[in-house]
Amino acid sequence: MQNKVRVRGPVGRPRTRPDAVAGDRAYSSRGNRAHLRRRGIRVVIPERKDQAANRRRKGSGGGRPVSHDADLYKERNTVERLINKLKAWRDIATRYDKTPDSYLAGLHLRASMIWIKDLTRTTH
Repeated sequence: MQNKVRVRGPVGRPRTRPDAVAGDRAYSSRGNRAHLRRRGIRVVIPERKDQAANRRRKGSGGGRPVSHDADLYKERNTVERLINKLKAWRDIATRYDKTPDSYLAGLHLRASMIWIKDLTRTTH
């Protein structure tokens, strides 16, 4: 199923690698950041306070502060809210459907229900 991820661009073949990955502070480890950097993916994860304190405590040997795009990080909230709406449907949250095709069909059905509900809300 992972091979189906394709991001269309204006020209050329579809990409399978994102431009950036946004995550919350729980994913701000040095290992996660290094892995994404090696793959050429921009990291949009704020630094945890304890990590920043440890880095400052080490002085010049602690490295540079992490860069953080606050505007791109705010867009992460939109995605998280959609995921929460999808997971409000128990079949998706608990993964009752065992095959990838039936699970994907459930995602499409739930997304359609959300879209129709939002559509009727904005037209009235």
